[in-house]
Amino acid sequence: MLRAEVSAQQSNTSAVEAEHSTSQSSDISDNTSVTQNIENVEENERDFLTAKQWLARLTEATQSLNYQVSFIQSRAGSETIPYLWRHGVLEDGTTVEQLNLQNGPGRELIRVGNVVSVFEPDVPPYSLYSASINGPIPSQLLYNPRALTKSYKFIKVGRARVSGRSAQHIRIVSLDNSRFSYQLWLDEASGMLLKFNMLDLNGNLLEQIQVTSLSIQKEPHPYFARVNQATLPQPMVITPSQPRKHHWEVDYLPRGMKEVKRDIRRLALTGQIVEYKMFSDGLVDVSVYVQMADDAIGADMVLRHDVNTFLTLTDGQAQVTVVGEIPLNTANAIATSLSMHRPDSNG
Repeated sequence: MLRAEVSAQQSNTSAVEAEHSTSQSSDISDNTSVTQNIENVEENERDFLTAKQWLARLTEATQSLNYQVSFIQSRAGSETIPYLWRHGVLEDGTTVEQLNLQNGPGRELIRVGNVVSVFEPDVPPYSLYSASINGPIPSQLLYNPRALTKSYKFIKVGRARVSGRSAQHIRIVSLDNSRFSYQLWLDEASGMLLKFNMLDLNGNLLEQIQVTSLSIQKEPHPYFARVNQATLPQPMVITPSQPRKHHWEVDYLPRGMKEVKRDIRRLALTGQIVEYKMFSDGLVDVSVYVQMADDAIGADMVLRHDVNTFLTLTDGQAQVTVVGEIPLNTANAIATSLSMHRPDSNG
């Protein structure tokens, strides 16, 4: 999963207007009969579920239930961003989903089956093939948490109370202490996510996603009946390009992190052409940019913006920039592990 942060705006070009206002007060409710149906794990049995089993419940609930969720994303020193998230399963088994920002003129994503349509201002609507909407909540956590066990340990902490609901508290800790840690709280009745925190190495809160309203129903929300699928943009067919061979590698990566993309890019600030690779563990993406030292502009630099670290280092051969939601020490370890090799090398 490539985690993408959606800008804090609400779409004025959406196929259907989302007629809903978000309140930051707690307003979490269920249809009683539906709640009884989904509580297939008795209360005393839930006490014995492991952390991984709770994550499996989260995946099942996220994929199979009809729900409407309002949540807010907050970071220290930044404006709180409210979202509306809906999911439904139609009579023919097709899954549908909507993610809509509740502030500004901005952006809406609608998924029907494996096609996601994007509506945002000043950009023609477009569609892409995808089995999930890419939003603030990491899709790997929601849909394939087992893949994260190569990088993280899941620790069941115990019961808690979130937004007036009984919840299970689970910690997610990096196996090699090279990344930030996470906390999540899952609704005991349904398995749905209620809260998700990102913490730095000292345990300080970096980012929080807090559910303020959760409604689970028998039928999909009426919103989906108003979506005219025939008017949605046709999905773009993207032919995979042959990965360009780069004559450098990073010899250190956090445990479980692997390369997911490589390309040649032009830096927006300087206009320089650089080689680029993206690495991911499913929760965190790290971008590495490399150019020859003779072409480099600017000195070594360290910046923190929100939860991202920006680190630029230059040696005799190359300038390397590392960007990602990782601690500074980890960014430095990646940057200083850069190795160059000749174009005719077998590496």
